[in-house]
Amino acid sequence: MKIENLDKTLTLENNGGLTFFFVGVGSAFAKAHFQNNILVIKGFDHLLIDCGTLCPYALWNYGINTSSIKNLLITHSHADHIGGLEEVALMGRYISKTKPTMVISDEYKKILWEQSLKGGNAYSEYKNGEYLGFDDYFYQIKPTLINKKPRPIYQAKVGSIDIKMFRTMHIPETAKSWKESFYSIGVLIDERILFPSDTRFDPDLIYGMLEAYPTIEYIFHDCQFYPGGVHAYYHDLKTLPPEIRSKMFLCHYGDNFSQENPIKDGFAGYAQQGVYYNFDE
Repeated sequence: MKIENLDKTLTLENNGGLTFFFVGVGSAFAKAHFQNNILVIKGFDHLLIDCGTLCPYALWNYGINTSSIKNLLITHSHADHIGGLEEVALMGRYISKTKPTMVISDEYKKILWEQSLKGGNAYSEYKNGEYLGFDDYFYQIKPTLINKKPRPIYQAKVGSIDIKMFRTMHIPETAKSWKESFYSIGVLIDERILFPSDTRFDPDLIYGMLEAYPTIEYIFHDCQFYPGGVHAYYHDLKTLPPEIRSKMFLCHYGDNFSQENPIKDGFAGYAQQGVYYNFDE
C-alpha cells in the first residue's frame, strides 16, 4: 500500500487499482479537519461514503464540486455524514441536471428521506398534487442480503467496486448490541478494506469480519479519546491483539488527537485527510 499526496486537483479515476481518498478524518465537532467522509476510487468508478455538512466545501477545496459525485453510500443519519446531501440533491436537479445514484436499502431510504432530507428537498416543486420525493433526486441501488448470521451482510456493486454492508453498534449509548441500535452500517470494500464507520467498541464485529473475510488487509476504525459515548475509545482499541492493531488506521478523531501516539501503541497510525491510499501499489 502506498500513500500519495493530492496533486492540486482531486481525480475520480485511476489506473484500476483500489484507492481510498479521505475527504476528511475529523469527528462531528472537529475543527482542525474535515468530517470523516471517504471517496473510494477504482478505475472509472467511484463511491462517496457519507457526505457531511462540510463535505461540499471540502470537495471544493480539492478542486471539484458535488455535481462531480455520481455514486453515494450513507452509513447513518448524523449531520457529519448526511449534512451535505441537500446540496448534492439540489445541485444535481437544478444546476447540473444530473441525478446521482445512492446505494441504500428501502428501510433506510424511508428513514433518510422522511426524517432528514424531506424538509429541505421535498417542497421545491409541486406537480400533479405531489411534492418531490427521494426518487426525484437519486437513483437507487438496492443491496442484496447474502448472509443472515451472526449479523446480516448485504452486498451491492458500483461498477467494479464490491461493497458489503453490515449493521453497527453506534447509537444510543445504552444499546447493548447492534440489534438494539438505531440504523447505522459499516462497509467492506472488495473484501480487502474494512471501514466500520461510526461505531462503539465492538470486538465481536472486528473478530467476526476478520474470520469471515481473511482477505482483509487494512481497517480504518472510528476512535475517540474519552470513555463512554457512542464511539470507540482509544484505550479500548489498544486491547486488540497486535496483529489487528498493526493493520488498523484510526479516523473520526477529535482535535486533541496529538495527545496519543498510535504508531507507538502498535496501530498503523492516524488516517490522513487529503491523501490517496493506493492499495495496489
